[in-house]
Amino acid sequence: MRFRAWIILAGAWLVPGLALADEDPLVQFIRSDSDLRILSGGRLLARYVTHDDAILRPYFTQVHALDGMEVTRRHPPRAGIDATDHETMHPGIWIAFGDLGGADFWRNKARIVHEGFEGDPIEGPNRGSFVVRNRYEADGRTVCTETLAVTVVTWEDRFYLLLNSTFVAGDRGFAFGDQEEMGLGVRVATPLAVANGGRILNSAGQRNEAECWGKTALWADYGGVIDGRHAGIVLMPHPGNFRPSWFHARDYGFIAANPFGRAAFTGGEPSRVEVAPGTEFRLAFGVCVYSRDAGIGPDANEAYAEYLDWINWPAQASEAKESNGE
Repeated sequence: MRFRAWIILAGAWLVPGLALADEDPLVQFIRSDSDLRILSGGRLLARYVTHDDAILRPYFTQVHALDGMEVTRRHPPRAGIDATDHETMHPGIWIAFGDLGGADFWRNKARIVHEGFEGDPIEGPNRGSFVVRNRYEADGRTVCTETLAVTVVTWEDRFYLLLNSTFVAGDRGFAFGDQEEMGLGVRVATPLAVANGGRILNSAGQRNEAECWGKTALWADYGGVIDGRHAGIVLMPHPGNFRPSWFHARDYGFIAANPFGRAAFTGGEPSRVEVAPGTEFRLAFGVCVYSRDAGIGPDANEAYAEYLDWINWPAQASEAKESNGE
């Protein structure tokens, strides 16, 4: 059976219902040889790291809410303050795969090479975007290439990262395998971990690792209270992806949205999504980063509804084959 996967066309869009004014904060980008800094109103939102000798793939780190609250674990973690596990695998927010073309890009056993930016980043009030080209290399060969379109939207007490990837197979083709460690990963700030008083909540009302691990959901919100503020991150798989995502949710502060781990999460037939030579496969996620008064509390349903508005633009379809004929 073939599945349809959708991607947003980056760049030419207007957020429905979002009226822009001259005083709206400007989303800006500052590029260096190793990263791209994302700012809103001159305040750092995140760093997109393109080159790191220890972590062999691009990633977002030092992710902050609009009020300046840091919501991802410090990178590198500070011994005695942060848990230091998975230091070179959990830098903040990232897309990676433990089994892509038979290679492990999650655990730094193969490399995702940043080839460059497509054009200059686009800046603007309340929104901005950039596009990067990545090459997946393993054992001296190119497994596939990826074009990642990133759109940043700031709105009230939250901002959104819209992540839209197009993978292109070379002459040999490739396949996405079946593991827990696949898809969009997040490591939250130490105080937000369930083990430290935070909580995980998904769209089905399930909570924390005991209820959320291995479950599919429209969204999963990992958050808690820091200095009297509700802060956290909502992961939102694109509803047009080829399959809903299972959530690899851990109380120690990690969560991933993974549409590939059928056997890993359910014990069912192993998933193997094949991308034929010369064809494309598309995958998209939304991330909402928030911080608000503790008395109000987060509303991930509202965030998800806004995400659906953000992605309500013309889309393109691609096909990939599930080899076991699900």
